[in-house]
Amino acid sequence: MSWSKPRWVSPLRAWPLVMMLGCSTTSPTPTPASAVDVRPAAEGPAMKPTSDVLAQVTAELVAKHGEAQRARIERGVAQVALLWRAEDGDLGAFAREQFVSDPQVLDATFARLERLFEQLDGHMLELGRETQWYTDLDLGPLLPVEPLVASYDPSSHVTEDLFRAKVGFVVLLNFPLTTLEERTRQGATWTRRQWAEARLAGRFSMRIPADVRQESSREVAAANLYIAEYNVWMHHLVDERGERLFPKGLRLISHWNLRDELKADYADPRGREKQRTIVQVMERIITQTIPAAVIDNPRLDWNPFTNAVTVAPPQTVEADAPPREARADATREADVRYARMLAIFRAERKVDAYVPVAPTRIARAFELGRELPEARVKALLTQVLESPLVPRVAAEIQSRLGRKLEPQDVWYAGFKPGAKRPESELDALTRKRYPTAEAFAKDLPRILQGMGFSAEKADWLAARIRVDASRGAGHAQQALRRGDFARLRTRVEKGGMDYKGYNIAVHELGHNVEQTFGLYGVDHTLLTGVPNNAFTEALAFVFQARDLELLGQGKPTAESERERVLGDFWQTWERSGIAMVDMAVWHWLYANPEATPAQLRDAVVSISRDVWNRYFAPVLGGEDTTLLAVYSHMISYPLYLPDYPLGHLIAFQIEEHLSRKGLLGAEFERMATYGSVTPDLWMTHATGAPVSAEPLLRATEAALKARP
Repeated sequence: MSWSKPRWVSPLRAWPLVMMLGCSTTSPTPTPASAVDVRPAAEGPAMKPTSDVLAQVTAELVAKHGEAQRARIERGVAQVALLWRAEDGDLGAFAREQFVSDPQVLDATFARLERLFEQLDGHMLELGRETQWYTDLDLGPLLPVEPLVASYDPSSHVTEDLFRAKVGFVVLLNFPLTTLEERTRQGATWTRRQWAEARLAGRFSMRIPADVRQESSREVAAANLYIAEYNVWMHHLVDERGERLFPKGLRLISHWNLRDELKADYADPRGREKQRTIVQVMERIITQTIPAAVIDNPRLDWNPFTNAVTVAPPQTVEADAPPREARADATREADVRYARMLAIFRAERKVDAYVPVAPTRIARAFELGRELPEARVKALLTQVLESPLVPRVAAEIQSRLGRKLEPQDVWYAGFKPGAKRPESELDALTRKRYPTAEAFAKDLPRILQGMGFSAEKADWLAARIRVDASRGAGHAQQALRRGDFARLRTRVEKGGMDYKGYNIAVHELGHNVEQTFGLYGVDHTLLTGVPNNAFTEALAFVFQARDLELLGQGKPTAESERERVLGDFWQTWERSGIAMVDMAVWHWLYANPEATPAQLRDAVVSISRDVWNRYFAPVLGGEDTTLLAVYSHMISYPLYLPDYPLGHLIAFQIEEHLSRKGLLGAEFERMATYGSVTPDLWMTHATGAPVSAEPLLRATEAALKARP
């Protein structure tokens, strides 16, 4: 399983923010503008207009446009005043000029803004993609300038520029800001135009200075590059006898490839030895006891159990090995992993002061990004983690393995079709079929037809997707402007695309298909996309679950469906654990804002052990294991990990619906074109029910009872 780069969001496409104005699309009751100060105390008061000024402006507008417009006027003036600064000038003069009461003029204003923002968002995304072109793609060694270019965010000034140009204030004066509670409670009764207006206004619900945005972008880019180059050369892992368990040339990125190699090793005669070695490597990475010199270095041998480092014999070094120093230095990595995480946290803290209704990254991730409260997400994950089904599924795994379970079995892959086949066989198949990224791109129409799309629709989709060889594990990146192309990135080694890369590519293709339908098929481009990242992950999982079938390696049967259900449950259980760690770490950061990298490291280790001991050790043993903290998202994408278990729950509901309909292509398109409404509204439209863990739990119970 791979990952998707979190949906690129320019400052213009900021997640709809919850503004406590008490306003509603149907019955607005504006809060006085003086009630909220969006600027940090360090910068002094925002010097917003006084209540007397607002009352005067409101009275003038009502006199000009009529009593019937009072509610809109009161709401709009309050919304503008919330972010108006002294340097913005005369609020009254602006409001008298820009308030629109004529329905036809309002419609034209909406249409022109929607068109503008599609182009602006799209071109800004393309510029951002260009700045990260060489750090994202496998195009050879990086020049010293590349990390600097990648850290530059060309969109960082756009929102402030639009406020200064008064465009943002025109939106706030004429269109409604809404709360999450309103969108959740009333959204089902809204028209599509009302939803588009809510998303339009939400773009201007905060005013964060460009330098603050830029710092956040810079730190995320630096963390991404750090992760993209965090490889382990597996042939150079040795035991005390100097034996090498892994083949020459195998270079695995942390954490994705390391985990996927571990999962593949169940079919290997020496798989348990390999898995224990990988677990030890992971533990070294998490605790930062890994020698810095061995990271992405094929010229050194390393025993991860003793931590001894030696110069690799010349005959073991890969012929195409990149130039690296061959000096046996066992000095540990100096908490770089946690320094990168801290840098992002500190950049986010500077954002906090400008978003008073969601004054932490935690609040923004759940209330504004997912539009699902953290408490509800935690309850869904706890329902899975504490399910009595866990030990029952574990017992079946133990029976299949013929041994007691161990910590690495948190990634047990035996439920997946073809799991009993050595991955080397699948590698040979995919490398032959896809020697290059271009070969995979040429096969997209066939793959898409295999997913249930018509030949015409498959060609249409393939023409709007581009495939690139990734420097990192792989990701998907959408287009935001019709005419641009969604990008599918996956790792393609020199010998061709191995099965891991193929599996990632099919996952990312699911993202790209969702993104393409969401751009071209939605009725308002302001609604482009899905509710949040968990939904795009869910739709990508639908594709990924069929990767072997697309290779011609078997059709679904009743037994394979049972296996799929058990596998989904086990993966959701594991990912619920990593999400709990991610959330707890961010709460710790806010409680300890002056922490050092070493203190953060110790906290992450402690939190991961606590979550493991509570939910996983009773089933898998290995008390105090830290494995749940290995996911690289924790370092480069703050609070992304809850999207994975949510994505599995959502994917299962979608799969359950598809099994009844039997029309994957048409149903996938219908779901993906509904747009970025609230999660439960989207799910009800897609499957007939809100987001829930119950379908997965019911199906798992039935699968266990159906044991042959």
